[in-house]
Amino acid sequence: MNSELQGRAAHAAAIRQRAEAEMNAMGIDNAFIDRLVETFYGRVLTHPELGPVFDARLAGRWPEHMAKMKSFWSSVAFRSGAYGGKPVQAHVGVANMTPALFPQWLELFAATLDDIAPNAAAKAWFMATAERIAKSLTLSLFYNPALDDPARKPA
Repeated sequence: MNSELQGRAAHAAAIRQRAEAEMNAMGIDNAFIDRLVETFYGRVLTHPELGPVFDARLAGRWPEHMAKMKSFWSSVAFRSGAYGGKPVQAHVGVANMTPALFPQWLELFAATLDDIAPNAAAKAWFMATAERIAKSLTLSLFYNPALDDPARKPA
């Protein structure tokens, strides 16, 4: 049993090392992630549709949210395991959240990366990751399997 745990720990360490090397090769460090989160959410707050939804949910809790998002993106980029939140549960019941907001979120994220990403590879990596996150949240929050029932579709 002990060797199995050691094997898992070594495997996790190898994953983290590969992720760190990949991020370093793209010029990504925690300072960039801090800047990305701060710049992006600063823009979210001024966005006419995203801003009111986010601010209604996070009023009075923005510093905590920013710290959580920095931890989240650092954990995703460096495979550190530092983030222990539950993104789907955090988004359940957010007032006025609709599937139509996710493309706007992605568009704003892309524009932020256009302005601050150190290179095209970094932008591509972060965008691909953001797109997976948006798709996962959209499916988790809004997907209704009954709508895919072939018996319900017109012939």
